[in-house]
Amino acid sequence: MTALGICLSLAALSGPAVWVPGDQFTLAWTHSVERTRWEEDYTVQWRGAPAQAVLIATEARIRGSGAGMEPPPDAVLNGGWWRYTPTIRQPLELPLMRSGFVPDFERCDAQGCRPLSNWLPSDGGVTLLRACESPKVSSRP
Repeated sequence: MTALGICLSLAALSGPAVWVPGDQFTLAWTHSVERTRWEEDYTVQWRGAPAQAVLIATEARIRGSGAGMEPPPDAVLNGGWWRYTPTIRQPLELPLMRSGFVPDFERCDAQGCRPLSNWLPSDGGVTLLRACESPKVSSRP
């Protein structure tokens, strides 16, 4: 069985993607204006025939509300977080705008949170995040 994870690549470059292992993670960031924490939980799973690695959004949380970050109508306030199920449950990829003016996006798992710059430096533009399989293994389940 192949290992699943995410691939990170800079949108402005056509170079190879950086593979990050793990089939469950949280993508976290701080809103650039409101300075409020935002978190989205994802799993990476095999779907379809032939099987392909896909992102599945399972939950999202906002620590407060403000300009451009109002929680959706079905959100529930729990422990200071507005929790809800994302509308787009299976995004093909996530375009992440990374800037030197705000803290980097973080990838969190059971071992803690680390900035994406741990795996791929920012070019000040868009980083693409998508589900993928380990480039070291060629067979699929």
